[in-house]
Amino acid sequence: MSALPPAQPYIPAQRSRTAHTPVTAAQLRRAARRVLLRNWTGASTVPSRALYPHQWSWDSAFVAIGLRHLSAARAQRELETLLAAQWGDGRVPHIVFNPSVPPGAYFPGPDFWRSPAAGAGTGAPARTQTSGIVQPPVHALAAWLVHRADPAASRRRGFLRRMYPKLVAWHRYLTDHRDLGGHGLVSVVHPWEPGMDNSPAWDVPLSRVEPADPASFHRADLDHGAAADRPTDLDYARYVRLASDYRDHGYRDGDAPHPFAVEDPGVNALLIASEHALAEIAAEVAADPAPGRTVPAPDPDAHRARAARLTGALVARLWDTRSGMFLCRDVRAGGHGGRGEPIRERSVAGLVPLVVPGLPPEVVRALLETLGGAHFGLGGPVRLVPSYDLLGRAFDPRRYWRGPAWFNVNWLLERGLRQYGHEARADALRAAVLAHAASSGFAEYVDPHTGAGHGAREFSWTAALALDLLSGGVRARPGDRTAVRAGARARVRPEALVRGAALR
Repeated sequence: MSALPPAQPYIPAQRSRTAHTPVTAAQLRRAARRVLLRNWTGASTVPSRALYPHQWSWDSAFVAIGLRHLSAARAQRELETLLAAQWGDGRVPHIVFNPSVPPGAYFPGPDFWRSPAAGAGTGAPARTQTSGIVQPPVHALAAWLVHRADPAASRRRGFLRRMYPKLVAWHRYLTDHRDLGGHGLVSVVHPWEPGMDNSPAWDVPLSRVEPADPASFHRADLDHGAAADRPTDLDYARYVRLASDYRDHGYRDGDAPHPFAVEDPGVNALLIASEHALAEIAAEVAADPAPGRTVPAPDPDAHRARAARLTGALVARLWDTRSGMFLCRDVRAGGHGGRGEPIRERSVAGLVPLVVPGLPPEVVRALLETLGGAHFGLGGPVRLVPSYDLLGRAFDPRRYWRGPAWFNVNWLLERGLRQYGHEARADALRAAVLAHAASSGFAEYVDPHTGAGHGAREFSWTAALALDLLSGGVRARPGDRTAVRAGARARVRPEALVRGAALR
């Protein structure tokens, strides 16, 4: 593993000049590495210097997955920094605030969340400012992949021994505090929690939320991004209301009314995938105990059993045969005592369960048909999977999670395709991810039809996951000019030339 340069202080980003030249895999790797170095703050990686200048929870998990190919030690540090801000009840907050960032650089900032005071009853850190909500639990999967990058160094540092109890507490928080429907699945209580902030799947449950007074807050995101790419003012005012009400109830899930409570298939699928990873971590920790350990060794079978129960609940509660995919369920709808009602919007969250091992064969077949069918178009009109139904009432190819393609979701789907033996489709998706990452300047997200970049550029998880996909292929010989094109249909090596790419 190559060493990385020393950490850099927080500096607002400046857009660099575009180079319209062909990009080799080696150049793409170097460019991705530069993005991660620029966005490193000393203990963690910001998603974007301007738009997102703090540490985000699932961003850091994806960043660590890419960083492991540059420095396993720094990838470990990424996760350790995040989990150092874990609350006493086990939750991992979705933002850990960097005190060196000016207060007005991001809203809602620490003065809004007031975590040390408002969260004191639920174990919020006293000296670290965080948000009070969570994001998808990708962290155990990330920790396991980071360990595998350099197992000997990981064991020397006791990385997994230290991470394991924190990850167990994190999963326990979700299963014990967030089963709001009472049927074994985790509910999200804010649209920011599943990470797909303004998905059309949230429109109906969000409509029940009284918006906050627009005069009571300033949207810092519009200072850095086009309004046409971002959530609407009305949606944002509802986000603020939900967050402030949760804060005012002390972030106690048992006391907060949670008018927005949704069982999201993507969140639950990632919890299942991470439970499988936690089983691997438990086995590793049991085989490599701490000196003088007096507590029982971790039991991998307990995690496998929990993963199996969650998988059963996922299929029973959220699988929709008619749609050929998983649907979100609005726990508060219908007045059925927690049974809720399915949300009949086709969000890409309903395809993310492809990362879950051991799904019923008929479910896998239907998911693959839906993935390549008219609603998501993979292998047809689009090369990357959109975040929402191409034929949906609310499809917008550039507005945040209402249609654009996101690199982390496509990385997950590539992994799912490969898990179920669809190597050719996985190879084509991997090639498209790399090509669009290069041509968009590592954009936050892209138009699924044109590949045009939107949101932030030099986005950390885009660079990190491109590194991971590059590192997963056969090493190229010097001068290898095999083509990787956006939209290529054939099986393509990731170590190939990306023609016409524009690195920013």
